[in-house]
Amino acid sequence: MKRTRRHHSREFKQEAVALVVEHGYSCTAAGRSLGVSGALIGRWKNELETQKAEAFPGQGKRTSERQRIHELESENRRLRMERDILKKATAFFAKEST
Repeated sequence: MKRTRRHHSREFKQEAVALVVEHGYSCTAAGRSLGVSGALIGRWKNELETQKAEAFPGQGKRTSERQRIHELESENRRLRMERDILKKATAFFAKEST
């Protein structure tokens, strides 16, 4: 049987973390009462603490840091491709002139 991946809203995650932080529940107890694993709530808690307002960006959305990394990786790929083309062109014209 194939399990489907569950998606939780930003508000759900924030409220789950609030149970732990503000109300003193353990991650395991909060997870049990909400029907998710305690480890998942612990991960959400860490994400909220480290990323603050950028935590839980949503489906397909990246944090500004992740977006910048993605753009740089794309640019790097493009520049490598251009470099390889120029190398081949240089080799071609060097062979032609001899």
